[in-house]
Formats: sequence, C-alpha cells, structure tokens
Amino acid sequence: MLNEKEKQFISQWEKDREGLDTVGGKIMRGLPMALLFSLPVILLIAVIYLFFPEWYTKISGITEGTVITILIALLGSALFFAYFRMHYKWEVNEQYYLELKSREGLSETSEKHS
Repeated sequence: MLNEKEKQFISQWEKDREGLDTVGGKIMRGLPMALLFSLPVILLIAVIYLFFPEWYTKISGITEGTVITILIALLGSALFFAYFRMHYKWEVNEQYYLELKSREGLSETSEKHS
C-alpha cells in the first residue's frame, strides 16, 4: 500500500521524466547549481585580473591569453558537473519510481486475491 506522498511522487515523476531524460534537459536543469559551484573561482580570477594585472602576470608567469583558457576550462567543468549531477538525480528518481510501481502492482495483486 502506497502512502499519499509516494502517490504524488509517482504522478509528478510520470509528468517530468520525459523532459529530464534528454542531455539538454539535464544540462539546463543542472546549470544553475554548476555555475554556483564555479562562480567563486571565476570571480576570483576576474578580480585579480582586473584589479591587479601586473601582480597576476609577474607572480604566475603566464600570459594574458591563458585567462581565457582557464575560463573555458571552468565552463567545461560546470557543464560536466551540471550533466552528471542531474543524470545521477534522474537515475535515483527513476529507480525510486520503478520500486514504487512494483510495490503498487504487488499490493493491487494481493488485494485482488484477498
């Protein structure tokens, strides 16, 4: 027998599961958290690069063009994090959904036999 919360999850997941199954859907849903994860690093680089450009190039010994490479790497990491975080959440929800559907089917079968 399923409780009300589990029945609500089943109906909600049946509506949402198709839109979250695509790569684009997973990235778009996970991007805010991924950007929040990489935003401090981007802000730190931007502040140092804008306000202390001489110090940045003297201490690090790199050219100004590598900042763009670092930003591209951070964006790639954010996209990677966004996709795999949402893919993991989708898999967990799908597994829970299948377990609930199985329990629902078993309870219906046992009620018919009683």
